Amino acid sequence: MNLDDLDSLQHDGLQRFAAATGLDALKAIEIEVLGKNARLTEFNKGLGSVAADERKAAGARINATRQALTHALASRRIELAAQERRVRLEAERMDLTEVIATTHQGHVHLITRTTQDLEDIFVGMGFQVFEGPEAETDWYNFEALNFPPGHPARTMHDTFQLELGEPGSVVLRTHTSPTQLRVMQQMKPPIYAVMPGRCYRRDTPDARHLPTFHQIEALVIDKGITLGHLAGTIDTFIAAYFGRNDLRTRLRPSYFPFTEPSAEFDITCPFCGGSGCRVCGRSGWIELGGCGMVHPTVLRNGGIDPEEYTGFAWGFGIDRLAMNRHNLEDLRDLLDNDVRLLRQF
Repeated sequence: MNLDDLDSLQHDGLQRFAAATGLDALKAIEIEVLGKNARLTEFNKGLGSVAADERKAAGARINATRQALTHALASRRIELAAQERRVRLEAERMDLTEVIATTHQGHVHLITRTTQDLEDIFVGMGFQVFEGPEAETDWYNFEALNFPPGHPARTMHDTFQLELGEPGSVVLRTHTSPTQLRVMQQMKPPIYAVMPGRCYRRDTPDARHLPTFHQIEALVIDKGITLGHLAGTIDTFIAAYFGRNDLRTRLRPSYFPFTEPSAEFDITCPFCGGSGCRVCGRSGWIELGGCGMVHPTVLRNGGIDPEEYTGFAWGFGIDRLAMNRHNLEDLRDLLDNDVRLLRQF
């Protein structure tokens, strides 16, 4: 084995790499120069025949040759890849100088517009708009709203927990109700507030449920507030939002830890006018959300004396309101970003 041949072997390899005209050609040369059957590999195999006192120096020289060839190969590969990319981009280049007669101006998403419409309606009714954080402490999201640890109602809120602080102490809010507490702590009654925002639950997406959805919460606290004020406010809001007076509302007894008494409120199905259809499950009614008189414990947690003040609250889905107002049959359509649908609103 003549180590002096390594110089000519390296020189020849460098020239062949430099002369390669494409990545495929470079790959073929790489196999011939550095592959397992290459002449350089034979030098490694022949180290066993070199005298022991010369073997270390011979191995170092062989490795230096391989490293030089390997570095040259990598540099050439980068150059050829850049060249081929430039050629491909040039071939795929589009002529954007052509004047297009018809243009489509963008606009806000339907959910954003619905939120803005709702805020305008409630501001016109004398409410203030507040926002709260989407990452909430367990105290605000559950405990202060009368959900003590282990309460069975917590299973209704399949919750995303964040790895912050103590395990289970910080969650993605499951409703906008925690903002009620923050508003009560920030201001004294009378309180007339609405709180829109994004919420999270581990729901399986279907036509009427999404794991990420939008709610708007209403909170009224004043002296002498009754369930009648709640029903009247809902009627006024529904007529204003849907722009029609033929929709009826109803309250059905229900249970929520943060209100007492509690109810679900429904409206006449806007799709069938109450006659029954697939969207309303043939019942003639569409559920919009939950409501009730604010529980005395929640008032105390917010720093308000329940002996002096009473109040009502409700929360409903902004996504469902948009769906019902615009005759959409599947909430998932709002997430598909299909411009054919979105351009309609």
